[in-house]
Amino acid sequence: MDVAELRRRIPAEVPGLLRFARSLTRDPQQAEDLVQDTVARALERAGGFRGESSLATWLHRILHHLAVDASRRRHEVPSDDLGDRVEALWRDDAYTVDAAEVVTRAETRAELEDALIRLPVIYRAAVVLHDVEGFTVAEIAELVGVALPAAKQRLRRGRMMLVSALAAGADRRAGLDGVPLVCWDARRHVSDYLDGRLDADLAGRLERHLAGCPTCPPLYASLVGVLGALGRSGTTRRDPDSVVPDILVRAISGRSRATDTS
Repeated sequence: MDVAELRRRIPAEVPGLLRFARSLTRDPQQAEDLVQDTVARALERAGGFRGESSLATWLHRILHHLAVDASRRRHEVPSDDLGDRVEALWRDDAYTVDAAEVVTRAETRAELEDALIRLPVIYRAAVVLHDVEGFTVAEIAELVGVALPAAKQRLRRGRMMLVSALAAGADRRAGLDGVPLVCWDARRHVSDYLDGRLDADLAGRLERHLAGCPTCPPLYASLVGVLGALGRSGTTRRDPDSVVPDILVRAISGRSRATDTS
């Protein structure tokens, strides 16, 4: 396909690509970057698309490979290790979950997204492509470049992982009852918070999360400490907006002391 024709047809595929990217990463900016990188890569390789598969499949393949490469750069836990672990868990006759709890959590968008993001990207992609986007297993095998049995295994394991992640979510959230924001949503906004770039509503919810979360304060304390060390080590002009709010300092200090004595 020539570049001009590809440019004409790509806009119709962008909504599906963005939906897929958002399922692979909960960070909206990362999802948009994935789509932009996918389009750029596709235009670079326009001559390589000869219509053996649909344009949607070809573009999803590019996006999938980019997402897998990104996960490897982040040094995520090897997918095969986690896959073996979850299958071993499901082979145990004594293993079970609270079905009502799992279904209730699956019907809550935030909880479902929180569970999905805990799946390694290759399994997450298989579940999203098949159960959300409607691709067949054969199409998924072609898309990700694996044999049909491997695609079937990824889908099976991905579904198992999702159920287990939803079941475990009750324990993760037990200590966060009434606390706004899930941890990742709070953590991805902290940089803007430290620089005073969040609106009042989101900043307030992040502060309430910090006050009640048992795991986030040490991470914030580390960020604050590193920022302080960087500031002391250099002579460059500091951004006047990069001031750590007093409420954050007090919350971090209190939570950090509690962590140190536990």
